[in-house]
Amino acid sequence: MQFRQKAFSKLQSPEELDLPVRYARPQGWLVLLVTVVVMAGAGYWAVTGRVSAKLDAPGVLTHAKGSYVLQSPVSGQVTEVLAKEGSMLPAGTPVLKLRTDRGFRAVRTVAPGRVTTLTAKIGSVVTTGKDVATVERLEKTDEPLVAMLYVPGSSGSTVRPGASVDLTVQSAPTEQYGVLRGRVKAVGRAPQTRQQISGFLGNGQLAAQFSKEGQPVAVLVQLEPSSSTKSGYRWSSEDGPPYRLDSMTMTDGAIHQPSERPVDWLLP
Repeated sequence: MQFRQKAFSKLQSPEELDLPVRYARPQGWLVLLVTVVVMAGAGYWAVTGRVSAKLDAPGVLTHAKGSYVLQSPVSGQVTEVLAKEGSMLPAGTPVLKLRTDRGFRAVRTVAPGRVTTLTAKIGSVVTTGKDVATVERLEKTDEPLVAMLYVPGSSGSTVRPGASVDLTVQSAPTEQYGVLRGRVKAVGRAPQTRQQISGFLGNGQLAAQFSKEGQPVAVLVQLEPSSSTKSGYRWSSEDGPPYRLDSMTMTDGAIHQPSERPVDWLLP
């Protein structure tokens, strides 16, 4: 009898059309509304927003023409050192005097510049091709410094001339003096070998350091000048360090990359 009553009631309203239907709770509508608003905002930002990035690269402060290693053209014993570190010398100036089997010979500068290191001393014996000095290529003592940065080869194509660069200088603490300002002047066309880097910097150790993770691309950064600072260059702080910067000072550069729309990351 009980079964018949249930069956009879089912036949009377098979679809239960007489019962109210609850589609969603008010809390569910609120969550759905918030989700739609967030997705719409994210889509609008992805299309119209811009995201900027920085590319970090190690480097060194130097002069635009770099340095060269002076090598002895003959074998002999050093009898006299004719130059001092820091002195400016024209091309063809004697740096060392050697006693050889055929008499005395002088080791002369190849190009004008400033002697930065002297490795040969009086009494030492040098062989043909031995490194005896490093000379920085300079025409005048007041030539401005540049920063030479070495960017990983895979990222070299993303660097554009004119991009702003923030330089952290080893001899000027960032927390005290801020960062040195500069702009990309030129970007190398191809990655450089360790030998090429050494040939420009005149320093094999730095060349090994900059190329330890592969062949990098050289990026020349022009420092922004300033007449109101002791260093002669513009810093993020008002005054910068109260002294001039030396060549061959280590630095780390942060190159500002062109801003991109987030939606571009999803496009092929």
